[in-house]
Amino acid sequence: MINKDFLQIKWKIGIIMAMMITATKELIELCGRLAKHPFVTVDTEFIREKTYYPQVCLIQLASPEEAVCVDPLAKGLDLSPLFDLLQNKKVIKVFHACRQDIEIFYHLSHKIPVPVFDTQVGAMVCGYGDNVSYQQLVNDFVGVSLDKTMRVTDWSKRPLTEEQIKYALHDVVELKDVYTKMMEKICAQNRLDWLTEEMADLVDPKTYEPDPNELWKKVKVPFKKPLNLHIFARLYAWREKMAQQKDRPKKHFMKDEALVELAISMPTKPEQIDALRSFSDGYGKSTTAKEIITIIESAMKDDPATFEQPVHTKPLTTKQHNLAEILHLVLNICAENYGVAPKLVATQSDIQSFIQTGKAPFLTGWRKKVFGEAAIAVQQGKLSIIYDPDLGKPILR
Repeated sequence: MINKDFLQIKWKIGIIMAMMITATKELIELCGRLAKHPFVTVDTEFIREKTYYPQVCLIQLASPEEAVCVDPLAKGLDLSPLFDLLQNKKVIKVFHACRQDIEIFYHLSHKIPVPVFDTQVGAMVCGYGDNVSYQQLVNDFVGVSLDKTMRVTDWSKRPLTEEQIKYALHDVVELKDVYTKMMEKICAQNRLDWLTEEMADLVDPKTYEPDPNELWKKVKVPFKKPLNLHIFARLYAWREKMAQQKDRPKKHFMKDEALVELAISMPTKPEQIDALRSFSDGYGKSTTAKEIITIIESAMKDDPATFEQPVHTKPLTTKQHNLAEILHLVLNICAENYGVAPKLVATQSDIQSFIQTGKAPFLTGWRKKVFGEAAIAVQQGKLSIIYDPDLGKPILR
């Protein structure tokens, strides 16, 4: 697990060399060296414009002693040694904004890297917002302004130039300093346990294997009738599975707007599909259109008791809405007092749940001390907010 051992590390890396691993033997030797360190920094370059799954084009790795690129496109290269390193529980894998990186490795190896540290999450513990840029962290923690002139590089093209390789390596090199200095700050404030819950979500396979039958709930639809929702949900899951099988972006396969039109009109004949705005003349005779019709006809025969229900939360009353506004302000004050990002402490839905049910994640653990106790006091009328003109900001009293 993440601990304070990293503080004993002494940096040896100096000038960045444009090194690229293209052979399995070299990768085995590299991973053997990296495994001797308490942590390695990791980054990837990938493309996703034409595929459902991200296509990794470059993998950057660094320890306190070296920084190297691995070419996953190299013919005959076996990435198994890298996957073993990513599973080595004695070595912390440090990323920045790692969800897409982890998705890549999970898709390639069917395993989640462990243990993981995400400097974007760590930044929230240090008081940054929930979407702080890597460039800002490098500037703040290391005092370096990153050169981003090659950010539009097509990393799938070969050969890569020495300048491109050095450019890619800079991210993992600077990430080492960001990580160590960030951890110094987190450890000094005794906040390592604050990271546990967030990091657990990042290494949960469910994060990278969403249920196709549930994804429709994230889309706002212009109807509430159970049958329309049921058909939309069935079509949405079908499109997701087809996009996965064909490895194409789902919206390239069929846009949400088209699914909405199908769910509203419920066509059961080819000419009815052709009449919709999202489809060209003749589409109704295609194999895909036949599948759509089959799904719609099947859904219409399903037992209404199995139909999906509208996704909504009970709206707040006027009094509850006013309390929510106060609690949001209290949350911002508490978060500022503790130097932590508000979103790490509580979300809007957390506050709504607290008001409506009396339950919320911030009522336990470290969040209770930071905000939960204040939230309870506000609800009970035992805490108020005043504006301090000397400090130039609102305070709790």
